[in-house]
Amino acid sequence: MIAVVKSPSSVGNSCILRAANGTGIQGPSVSFRSNRSKNTVRRRNGGVVSTCALSTEGEQAEKQFSAFDRVSILSEALPYLQRFRGKTIVIKYGGAAMKDESLKARVVTDLVLLGTVGIRPVLVHGGGPEINIWLSKLGIEPNFKNGLRVTDADTMDVVEMVLGARVNKSLVNLIQQAGGQAVGLCGKDNDTILARQMVEKDIGFVGEVTSVDARLIEGLAAQGYIPVVASVASDGKGQALNVNADTAAGEIAAALRAEKLILMTDVAGVLHDKDDPESIYAELSIRKCNELVEQGIIAGGMIPKVDCCIRCLSQGVAATHIIDGRQPHSLLMELLTDEGVGTMIQG
Repeated sequence: MIAVVKSPSSVGNSCILRAANGTGIQGPSVSFRSNRSKNTVRRRNGGVVSTCALSTEGEQAEKQFSAFDRVSILSEALPYLQRFRGKTIVIKYGGAAMKDESLKARVVTDLVLLGTVGIRPVLVHGGGPEINIWLSKLGIEPNFKNGLRVTDADTMDVVEMVLGARVNKSLVNLIQQAGGQAVGLCGKDNDTILARQMVEKDIGFVGEVTSVDARLIEGLAAQGYIPVVASVASDGKGQALNVNADTAAGEIAAALRAEKLILMTDVAGVLHDKDDPESIYAELSIRKCNELVEQGIIAGGMIPKVDCCIRCLSQGVAATHIIDGRQPHSLLMELLTDEGVGTMIQG
């Protein structure tokens, strides 16, 4: 598969309503699209679908559309709504999108919309910034080792309280206020997520996911509820373990045989040049991902995210996506438009 590199300027301020990316410059295996104040939205297959002008402020721009424009937008989304109706989409939610209240409100609106049209969203969340706030309030210094939160007994209590109660129930409440139905769960509940404590020294109650019992989540989704799952696992003996939210979401997606796994992150997607947010890959195969890792293009914190996606694909998930949660309505833009906004990884 040829990888396509696209500009994050294709991300809009409102689902399908505002989008932009530039013209292509073909290279030997990737195409780069420049960022312009007036841009053409292009399909993943290369066909032009619409044109709109955006201010250089990007997310601050507001574009008024006629009734015809809005109907056209719905027409573009229709094939995707039909395709994904009744399908399960697992979304991992975290990072900056959780700290910005306006972004949080848009994510919640997107989830409710998906549920309303018959798609089954499952939300899996972390909450690192909120955990740090409460650790500081309680006089506990946040500590990390090799990118993992050192989780002693006191820290584990805070992690479980913050993720399983404050963050989880806040998201459930927001979904309900937006007109949806949601049920909050902790991965520890009913041993839904089982994990074993990592053997690495001096990191405490940090776990590796070993299995997921998806029956409770699946049953709730089938009844029209949006399951909201906190990334706290059980060791099977009553001990809570802190697990990576990306990994938890990936294993839940695999257990549910979900149509898609979507990781909402603080970057535009997989980048050809980590210092150039314009150089985003639109689509990647597993083979191409492995090549990019070998070349050092996929590196650092992106490696475990890509590994999570590849593992999901190997377990039957149809497609995985890495998108920028900082961009308003990026979830709907990736799911319901021809162009998409992040990186889609398929087998």
